Amino acid sequence: MQYVLLKINLKMHFKNIIIVLLIFLNSCVNYPIDKKLEPEQKTSYFLNKGFALVYTDDLYKKKLVESKIDNRSLIIFQRNLKENSTIKITNLINEKYIIAKVGKNTKYPNFYNSVISQRISQELEINELEPYVEVKELVANSSFIAKKAKTFDEEKKVSGKAPVDSISVNNLNDSIDKTEKIIKKKKFNYIIKVADFYFKSSAKSMIDRIKKETPVDNASIQNLSNTQYRVFLGPFNNINSLQKAFNDISTLEFENFEIIKNDEIN
Repeated sequence: MQYVLLKINLKMHFKNIIIVLLIFLNSCVNYPIDKKLEPEQKTSYFLNKGFALVYTDDLYKKKLVESKIDNRSLIIFQRNLKENSTIKITNLINEKYIIAKVGKNTKYPNFYNSVISQRISQELEINELEPYVEVKELVANSSFIAKKAKTFDEEKKVSGKAPVDSISVNNLNDSIDKTEKIIKKKKFNYIIKVADFYFKSSAKSMIDRIKKETPVDNASIQNLSNTQYRVFLGPFNNINSLQKAFNDISTLEFENFEIIKNDEIN
């Protein structure tokens, strides 16, 4: 009798163990998360300040720009962004901006941060003596895109109809003369931002690398905060010296050198 009772107790005990194990295993199951409820969001975007190159067919013929841009197009070439990326391009001299799209991957001189059409140049009133622009990638879930998404399509329709040669040569020369007078009053003064670092020791290591690997001799460190140290070149007071230094530093093959107007520096 005792044997039977013992056998029954063992069965019940074993059964309880099985139930506990099933509950434990069940709690460890990784249920699939509905991605629709948690859409993937891009947390960073590309931004670069520098000089734009205004496209002409002559640049294409000389093979300085690998592909053509239609004069009325709202397409830009930008080496760091994928084709069809939506961008906001701003003329930093007058703060005018437009929404555009990135065209196919195309080679163009490293000194420039983008190649823009005649249409975009005219819309932004770019001064080719100082074509200082900011190219900013707009992410898909950006509230700016939600408000301005129609801009590109609407401007594209307009650009298809608007003539690009409506400004006479005389008027164009007059406008350039006026622009030159304005620029003479405001000095050309830029630096080349190489990179920002969290530690000053890292910034110093970059300075050493620049001295060893490039002919550049005017690299400096700017202390932006206790945890941000900027390595930069300059300042430069003319476009020729700026372009030479930029080309010299390009041998380091960093992805995002920036040209920054000196009066923007804190």
